[in-house]
This record gives sequence, structure tokens and C-alpha cells, in this order.
Amino acid sequence: MPKSDVTELAASLEEYLGDPHDAAGRMPFAQILDHDVRGEYPYQFVALLRRWGLHLRCLPASDGGLAGNVETGMSLMRLVARRDPSTAVGLALNSLGFMPAWILGTPEQKGALIEDMKRGSSVSWGLSERVHGSDLVANEVLAERTEGGWLLTGEKWPIGNATVADKMVVFARTGKRPGPAAYSLFVLDKWRAEPGTVADLPFEDLYGTRALDLSGVRLDGAFVPDAAMIGREGQGLEIALKTSQTARVVLMHLALSAVDTSLRLALDFAERRVLFGDRISDVPYTRRQLTEAFADLMIADAMVLGAARALQAAPEQISVWSSVVKYQVPTLLQKTMSQLTVVLGARTFLRDHPHYGMHQKMVRDILITDIADGNTVVNLRNLGHQLAGLLDKAAEPGEGVREAAAERAAVLYGLDRELPVYEPVKQELFSRGLDDAVLAAPDGIARLRALADRADGTEGAAGTEAERLRAAADLAEELTGRAGPLRERAAALKAGLGKDYAQSPELFELAKEYCLVHAAAACVLTHVHSADAMEAPLPSASLLLLQLERIRRQLFPHEQVTSQAVVDEVMEVLRGLHQDNRLFSYWQFPLAKRLTDESAARR
Repeated sequence: MPKSDVTELAASLEEYLGDPHDAAGRMPFAQILDHDVRGEYPYQFVALLRRWGLHLRCLPASDGGLAGNVETGMSLMRLVARRDPSTAVGLALNSLGFMPAWILGTPEQKGALIEDMKRGSSVSWGLSERVHGSDLVANEVLAERTEGGWLLTGEKWPIGNATVADKMVVFARTGKRPGPAAYSLFVLDKWRAEPGTVADLPFEDLYGTRALDLSGVRLDGAFVPDAAMIGREGQGLEIALKTSQTARVVLMHLALSAVDTSLRLALDFAERRVLFGDRISDVPYTRRQLTEAFADLMIADAMVLGAARALQAAPEQISVWSSVVKYQVPTLLQKTMSQLTVVLGARTFLRDHPHYGMHQKMVRDILITDIADGNTVVNLRNLGHQLAGLLDKAAEPGEGVREAAAERAAVLYGLDRELPVYEPVKQELFSRGLDDAVLAAPDGIARLRALADRADGTEGAAGTEAERLRAAADLAEELTGRAGPLRERAAALKAGLGKDYAQSPELFELAKEYCLVHAAAACVLTHVHSADAMEAPLPSASLLLLQLERIRRQLFPHEQVTSQAVVDEVMEVLRGLHQDNRLFSYWQFPLAKRLTDESAARR
């Protein structure tokens, strides 16, 4: 979908939902906080978003939905999540429950599920089990053959939307012994099950996303017909892993939205709060805190942009991209939230205040992005298994590999570039050493230097722009160049540890550092390939330089690269987006008009 069409849809949804500070709006912060305090599922919000048609924007048009790509649904869900992550998760889980059918379901299965959802039905994803967690090949829910179908027995917990959903896609063992080929997937219609064969488990009292239905289901010989199996018998694990790849990327809209809201609240406060005669946003330390938080958010935004588009433009690599963002984005942005708490100070504790109660909620809600659909350990382990191949390919890519990666990177990081049709069945479980972001980094840096050369020779601001671009190119070259030494360290570690290498904490640390290389590449590639699709005050060479410094400071915590002048320039970018009431993102979506008295932010 063209960027202009996505922007138009986003503006329409924002207008429909209204200013979240307005108590008379459709999704006001005051009501969201009330749901959160009481831990009450947001039926009203889910219903109004269904009436707008948001759920259909996340379902394939070929089978009755309205989605042309994953990115559009993610972008719209991000606007919901900036108000309430619980509501966004509730809706996203419906799409996640449909994902196994999207991957390998029959046209009849997909069509029937979408028709049900059009009538208000919902689907949950029954994967986890209480005892086994992420160890899927140890799952115990059993599917036993019977005449005309299967009988499901066992317990699934914790499952999002397990109680409120009408149907559940159940991951169950069909083989005699546990193992990769012993599992299959079934669509269980809870309302058609025989009495006594399906029991809902209680809602859990949660720390974050408190209005979410996180519960479970207990099955005792629940019947599903043969036609309810998704894919072939024994394909369950493959489909489940591909579903998780998509879920890891989609879930990142919650992290981006949480920081967007908290940064907006902190900026409201800092721009209006006067202390000792000055606005606190003019205090150099506070200004740096705000601009660094903005730079962190834009690092994550660039990474998620590439990963979301990789689902369609590079599905064979998504095993790497999904794990990179699922580790790096929550890890980075949780620290960012702590930094914004420093800016807000005591206001963080004012639970009933019209502004600051939402920051407190977002600090808790963002934690789900680190845990759901594969935690830090799961994703670092996945990267560790593939790290040698990734580093070998980066060092010795072979003829034409970098050129092909650079060509794909223009689509992966070009906001205005058309994407191929989403075909999740093409996703692969291992990338065979390919990561287009890292492979295309040299081309991106060369393009950055070319931009600097074009800006050279002019005076004033343009001359400063050239300096900033060259400094960013140098810094990006340093960061992406770490792939070579990483390869040497990984080889030495493997030689030294032998069979213990794959589970060593040292390998996990190398995987973390690889994520930083990918992040630096994503920032550069977004700048060079989306520049023409952005509107002022983006793109910004100063912002790019600060982004790269923030990445470097994860390696060298006390070394600054940027000056106060760079920080001041980034502050003007941040102010420009805030004053124009646009999303803090490369997408720059227009937000609902602010109708409320903002003087509350001064108190």
C-alpha cells in the first residue's frame, strides 16, 4: 500500500478515536486507566475498533479481509497502542490466532475464520503450557484419533484471549512420542464442543497490560473434526515457529507506542514547567535526556521498519530479523522509559493526574514486549545458533551477494517502495547466513557519504549538514565494521569451549553485539532510502548522528560523540514533530487534534 494511503488510513483512525486526553473521546486516557486499575477487559474499546474495521486491516484481502500487507495493520495498531496497549494486544491476538491458517490453512479454513470474525467472533493462539514454557517439543496436550476427527485433552496456559475468544488454534501432540514431527494444529470451536469437554481458566491478575485477558483452557476429550487440522499431521511445530516469527515483529508496535506516549507526556511537562526562571527543557542535561530518548525511539523505529517489511520482502531471512528486533527493541526502550522517568521525576507517582498516570501504566505495559512470544533467552539462543553463518557471510559474502542485498535494502527501508504480496509460507526457520541490513551497510554508508558530498560546497546550515553526515558515516563504519572482530571472537570461543559453545553465556553476549551492528545498519539504510518519503523536520543528519552515538554508547557507555549543538538540532526536530502533532516515527502520521487544556502538564 502506498505511503500516502497508509497515512490517510492512520489519519482516519486518529480522527475516529479522538484526543486521548479528552474525556469525551472514544478512547480517553481516564477510562483506560480505570480499566487498568480494575483489571477489566476493554470490551467497549475492542468493539468500537471492530466497527471501524481495524481487525479486517490485519486479515488477508484474498480471503475476505482488507490487508494488503502486514505493515499497514501494524501501523494502525500502533495508534491504538499509544492509547492502550491492553486493547491493542487484545486485537492483535485475534490476528495472531489467525496466523497459522494464513500460513498453511486451506482457503476454506481461512475464509470461514474471517467470516466468523466479521460477525464478531475472535480466535486465540493456544500454544503455551504451564510446565513447559518455551520448550514446545515437551508440550503435553494430546490429540487422539477418533471417528471423523480428534479428541483434545490437556491444559493450555497462559494464553491471551483464551476466555473471550470463541475459537482457539491448539498446538497438540499427535505423534506417539514427543519430537519435532509429533505436533499438529487444530481449530477448536469452543461453542461446538460437547458440554464438559472445555473449561475456561480464571483471568490472571497482571502487573502490566492489566486489562488483558490472560487465562487458559482445560480440555477433556474435546472433539475437533478432521477438517479442523491446519496443514498436515506433524507440521504443527513448523507452523508454530513461523507464527512466532511474525508475532515477534508485530508485537514491537507496543514498545514503540509506549515510548511515544511517555515521551510526549514528558515533553509536555518539560516544555511548560518553569523552574528557577527557565523551562526545564532548556536545561542542558534535561534536553539531552529528552533527545536521547527520542533517538532511542527512532533507532527502534528504523529496526522495526526493516523487520516488518522483511516479512514480505525477505521472508527467508525473518528468523534473524524477528529475533534481532525482539531482543534489541524491548531491551533498548525499557531503558528509555527509565530515562523519561528521570525527566518526569515525582510526577511519575501521580496515578490520578490527567497526564502522568499514563506514563506509569506504559512503564509496566512495555514489559510484555520482552516476554511474549519468545523472551530474551529464546531470541539470543536463536541468533547464537545462526551467528557463525551470519558473520561468515558478512566477511566473505561471495559474488553479487552484497549487490543483491543492497537492492533489497532499498525496498526494506524505503517507506514509499511497494512491497510484494505477503506469503508467510515462504518464511524460513534459518536464514542461511543472510541479513540484508548488515550486508547492505557498506552501500548505505557510501550513499551517506554521497549525500555529504552533495551538501558540501554550500554555506550555513547545508555545510553543517555535510559535517554531520560525514561524522555519521564514520561512526556507522566503525559500528558495522565490528562484524569482522566478532567473527574472530566467535571462532576463538567455539574452539575453546567445544560442545559447550552453543549454550555459553559468552555466545549470548556476541549475539547481543551483533544486534547493535544490525541496528546501526538499519538507521543508516532508513536515512538514505526513505529520505525522499519524509517531510520536514525529517530526515535529520543530527538525529542520525545521535542515533549512532546511542548505539555506540552501549559498547562504550561514557564516550560521547555529539556536541551540544547536535543535541539542540535534534531538539528542534523533536519539537517540530510535537508541535505539528505527529507520531514520533519515520511515518510521521498526523495525530488527533488536541482539544484539551494542556496546562495540566505544568503541575
